[in-house]
Amino acid sequence: MIGTEPKASIKGGEFLIKETDASQVFIPEEFTEEQQMIAATCREFLEREIWPRLNEIDNAKSPELISSLMDKAGELGLLGTSVPEQYGGFGTNFNTSMLVAETTGAGHSFSVALSAHTGIGTLPIVYYGNEDQKSTYLPKLASGEWKAAYCLTEPDSGSDANSGKTKAVLTDDGKYYVLNGQKMWITNGGFADIYIVFAKIDEGGQTDKNLSAFIVERGYEGITMNEPEHKMGIKGSDTRQIFFNDVKVPVENLLSDRGNGFKIAVNILNIGRIKLGIAAIGGSKEVINNAIRYSNERKQFKTPISQFGAIKHKLAEMALKVYASETASYRAGQNIDDLIEDLKAEGIEDGAAKLKALEQFAIECAIMKVHGSEVLDYVVDEGVQIYGGMGYSADAPMDRSYRDARINRIFEGTNEINRMLIVDMLLKRAMKGELDLMTPAMAVAKEIMSIPDFNSEEEEGIFIAEKKVLKNLKKAALMVSGAAVQKFMMTLSDEQEILMNVADMAIEIYAAESVLLRVEKLIGIKGEEAVALQKQMALVYLHEAVEKVNNAGRAAITSFAEGDELRGMLMGLKRFTKIEPMNLKDARRQIADAIISENKYIF
Repeated sequence: MIGTEPKASIKGGEFLIKETDASQVFIPEEFTEEQQMIAATCREFLEREIWPRLNEIDNAKSPELISSLMDKAGELGLLGTSVPEQYGGFGTNFNTSMLVAETTGAGHSFSVALSAHTGIGTLPIVYYGNEDQKSTYLPKLASGEWKAAYCLTEPDSGSDANSGKTKAVLTDDGKYYVLNGQKMWITNGGFADIYIVFAKIDEGGQTDKNLSAFIVERGYEGITMNEPEHKMGIKGSDTRQIFFNDVKVPVENLLSDRGNGFKIAVNILNIGRIKLGIAAIGGSKEVINNAIRYSNERKQFKTPISQFGAIKHKLAEMALKVYASETASYRAGQNIDDLIEDLKAEGIEDGAAKLKALEQFAIECAIMKVHGSEVLDYVVDEGVQIYGGMGYSADAPMDRSYRDARINRIFEGTNEINRMLIVDMLLKRAMKGELDLMTPAMAVAKEIMSIPDFNSEEEEGIFIAEKKVLKNLKKAALMVSGAAVQKFMMTLSDEQEILMNVADMAIEIYAAESVLLRVEKLIGIKGEEAVALQKQMALVYLHEAVEKVNNAGRAAITSFAEGDELRGMLMGLKRFTKIEPMNLKDARRQIADAIISENKYIF
């Protein structure tokens, strides 16, 4: 059965089989004054340098404007938050870097350039560089003197990154690797000073199976590029195809070990995924603010449209989805920070501890990438609808927000790939004995064949009934995934639709539990009356999660079960997705009224 005792040590993926105590989670209300000042600096930078120039950025004919804005961000230290202090950065913890990503996430094209530089462009050297590489490149990257880009994707190598054809051949004197190949969709490509390039080493006509990574300086001969790509959105970000033609790279610029490039790519993508998710929430909050202001200003039938129930429903849904995604992101971020500290206390070096912690919570990173990007898409779509005809006009802010949002479901691995990764990683950990999924799954299978116990003792505390609902939702996910594993065994990877159904169940469970834990912790700090609205948000989100888990579970079950098994599993799903009804309309109206009266997102 699902465990009930909280554990001091939390591992990635355990949320599906164990309960978490509210005291174990970090909530955004706990950010320190220093962290809040960092966020304020980011907001002020957007207000002063970015938002007044959004049209200019999108219509720029060269990358010079974005590059100059990056220089200004570097002067404020915004490019060095994740770079260790000894190399000119601030060396902040992971959740602080998440806060920076969230706040700057409202910067449209600029935020894409910023995150590409500070994340996938800089972090490979932070985590995998040797001392010479770190001391040579990190100070320049932290200050903004040099800009970075990440060259992984190729015309025939996207989600299947390890199939890249770019090759590196060692020269006869052993001093250089000669790079030849083509990369595409390279953000910051037109102005970057260094490129993290992935290629397979070819020696004696034999090409390595796995990628290696190289630090390539822009000044090396043989680098050419196309003109910037014309894109649906994020038009101000410089995106190019880059060609490497007999580019001689010093052997000392091999990053980490030969053949370790794929591992570097995967681990850096873990960071990129969760930071993309939280950046999407930063963008979502700005869209909500615009939508609230417009709905208060726009009158129809002599009444602000914010007073209409249909608009209140939209605003409330936008707010509670953002609240849930923000909450779950910082929960995962703190889990990563806590594990880093635990590993360092065991004597593991800082960089290795960070990599191991990020790998441990790769499941949650993928979850938050999917959740955050899809929340943003929901928010911008409803934002356009609230603006009505003006939402479709390029003179109103929703046009840019709508177009810019769409890329996030593709960036850092498509949401389909990430959904399949979530389940794949869970099952692989189970097979390795790192995560005991089968024992609780078998217990749940046995439970659905038994008579329900209607005589459970009354418990006291906050969210007792809701926690029972969550526990049952986890049972539903375990039931479906366990049955699917037994049915398909080694061919389960071919059943992508079912994998995505199971992933959707896990995503909603993680988000709903995170919100309950946040509000429970808030109640303990401020008292129930002070967080009545947040409580309503948690309850509404849980009700919606129950419906989504039920729908995803039913879609999966009917994809592979038949006869008595089908009927039994559907009966079990019905049992595990029950929740006491509440007046969701009134709850949403309370949430909407609060943000409408304040004319902004307030949570």
